Amino acid sequence: MTLDVHLFPCRSDNYGFLIRDRATGTVAAVDTPDAARILQELDGLGWGRLDLILNTHWHPDHTEGNERLKAETGCEIVGPQEVARVAPLDRVVGDGDTVAVGETRFEVTGTPGHTLGHVVYRSVEAGAAFVGDTLFALGCGRLFEGTPEQMWASLQTLAAWPPETVIWCAHEYTAANARFTLSLDPRPETAAHAEAIFEARARGEATVPTTLETELRFNPFLRAGDAEQFAARRAAKDGFSG
Repeated sequence: MTLDVHLFPCRSDNYGFLIRDRATGTVAAVDTPDAARILQELDGLGWGRLDLILNTHWHPDHTEGNERLKAETGCEIVGPQEVARVAPLDRVVGDGDTVAVGETRFEVTGTPGHTLGHVVYRSVEAGAAFVGDTLFALGCGRLFEGTPEQMWASLQTLAAWPPETVIWCAHEYTAANARFTLSLDPRPETAAHAEAIFEARARGEATVPTTLETELRFNPFLRAGDAEQFAARRAAKDGFSG
């Protein structure tokens, strides 16, 4: 592993991420849900500095810390063009670009659906991906701007990654997603997976990260047969009250 990852809860159900390249000590925040909390965690870790912010999309619960963190640390802010609508942005990236966090190289993949400009960041050498609100454990993001066809295509792109890829998603939605999954999937192994999630949450434990292999086995949106079935499941999830 070339990268240290520190996860911490923010707001009501967001996760914040601080990452550090082991070779150089370069530190980045992936999204900025709460600047004060990020600075507190950074100080507690003793990592000493914040060099970069990697934004996945423009929603305020992912960008509202940009301004304060830029002012207090001088960090460079990297993200899709849409971020500039609401927050400071220094460098625009999109599909096919790369971002270096020290010696750790992240590939940028465009994943329209949740928003039109959403991107995710994957390090092949670290075997880790930060997927924002595109993919969740047993779920996927709501379609605030994109179409079902766009989100389906985005998820198919992620599904082609190596199955051992560690998926760091930006919200703790897994228990609710598990209840929806159980409404569609009667397999005993799915019930066992869901029960483990419920028990972890009862203990106050995070269910993030997950792995792509786990999501390919259980996530009802990755398991959809085509864009039409995906759209039906996304609509059903939006109306689900289980």
